[in-house]
Amino acid sequence: MGGFWDRVVVPRLIRCACSAPGIMDLRAQVVPKAKGAVFELGCGGGLNQSFYRAEAISSFAGLDPSPLGLDQARGEAARKGWQADLRQGEGEAIPFADASFDTVVCTYTLCSVHSPARVLGELRRVLRPGGRLLFAEHGAAPDPGVARWQRRIEPVWKRIAGGCHLTRPVIAGIEQAGFTVAPGGRRYIDKTPRFAGWMEWGEAVRAD
Repeated sequence: MGGFWDRVVVPRLIRCACSAPGIMDLRAQVVPKAKGAVFELGCGGGLNQSFYRAEAISSFAGLDPSPLGLDQARGEAARKGWQADLRQGEGEAIPFADASFDTVVCTYTLCSVHSPARVLGELRRVLRPGGRLLFAEHGAAPDPGVARWQRRIEPVWKRIAGGCHLTRPVIAGIEQAGFTVAPGGRRYIDKTPRFAGWMEWGEAVRAD
């Protein structure tokens, strides 16, 4: 849609949808495992910040394309009382050096990037050897009937939801990018339409 919708409406829409109770429960399972030098892709909105254990983290950085989302994230960082290097940009070109981070956090972000393969390659690049990618994402459902609806709905869904895709594989895509994945879980979350409710989460180690 572009213009006002993408700049102003979409960040608020995403913040509302991605703060639903079931999604926040998955964030609470994944994010507290972060430690050391941490980078969060898709940090806009700041929804993960309450789940980080500040005592386990030596530095925190993030990237998001949305100026409004970054304003929200910076506000959450100020409320948390910690220093955060939050920059505007896209995951296909992460503005940090190779092997900069011990942990990368990516939640509900791979659905809307332009190129998941390039983004995952960038995440692998900025991780130190043995570094961990913590993820929670929605994506392609395993049930044929749900998958058909995802394919039908996706063209319109992308236009109103900031480029969000419904049909992208989650764990399979991460493995193809050179990670060894330890799945945390896969299921439909409650009180969410099934076409948007298939979730996969866990952690992945950079394979060298």
